[in-house]
Amino acid sequence: MIGPRWCIAALAICAALPAACGPGDDSLGASGSGPTVVATTTQLGDLARQVAGTRAAVRQILEPNTDPHDYEPRPSDVRSLTDAKVVLRSGGDLDAWLSDVLDNAGSHAATLTLSDAVRTRRGDPHWWQDPRNAVIAVEKIRDALAGAEPAARTDYTANANAYLARLRAMDRAISACFERIPRPERKLVTDHDALGYYAARYAIRIVGVAIPGLSTQAQASAGEVARLVRTIRAQRVTTIFTQGSANSRLARAIARDAGAELGPALYADTLGPTRSPGATYLGALRANTRALAAGFSNGRVRCELPA
Repeated sequence: MIGPRWCIAALAICAALPAACGPGDDSLGASGSGPTVVATTTQLGDLARQVAGTRAAVRQILEPNTDPHDYEPRPSDVRSLTDAKVVLRSGGDLDAWLSDVLDNAGSHAATLTLSDAVRTRRGDPHWWQDPRNAVIAVEKIRDALAGAEPAARTDYTANANAYLARLRAMDRAISACFERIPRPERKLVTDHDALGYYAARYAIRIVGVAIPGLSTQAQASAGEVARLVRTIRAQRVTTIFTQGSANSRLARAIARDAGAELGPALYADTLGPTRSPGATYLGALRANTRALAAGFSNGRVRCELPA
């Protein structure tokens, strides 16, 4: 098997010989004509675009519906960093590969690790699932972009302020929606433990997960699956949720054995593709909340959430 160190070295060679190593980095979604900003994850890419507006060029490494836990860097990732002024990384094991890519790109960009700035819990890297952390992230991104282009500070501040108002409004609306559902009915079972921050923010009890741990690379034993099925039955959980970037086969089997329904796929580790309900961070929050509220309440509660 080819090891990760060999792969990173190959990326460096390909970065120097782009014509020999496949397509360029057009898929990274660059936009704007100011300083180049590279964001690792789909969530960071969207937050950065909201602050950048038409000023900075935002490139996003991970594509929609890509599982960040098993991502392998590409030659285009090295090339995308060569002229970056700001690099945004999520932190934790989601983009731990970035350090080697930065080294091979010879990048001197200012690197901002958002997990160092937000409120984290027990090493869980999915910090963006709490909108209050997204507020902190946007403020940090605003400051980073203003530092890279001081002449555009006013624009970045105005863009950030407008988006921060939308984030706070969404957070209030989600809280109001779940208040309509009694707390004992807010029982969550998912295929992957990526919604801990969301659950803590909105007083949702996580009954269990199909894949143990915080990474999709873990595997459940037969005994763990059997115990989860018994727990779902005992807790009378009616709906099990999967996420779009993970294989739903195990969750589907658990739902069948437990007599529960399989709910809509949630946007957990990644945002969705263009024109999907979860193509943006706010869209993902909106889609997830509506799906969860309907699942917890057996369809009684329909959330009215801002655009």
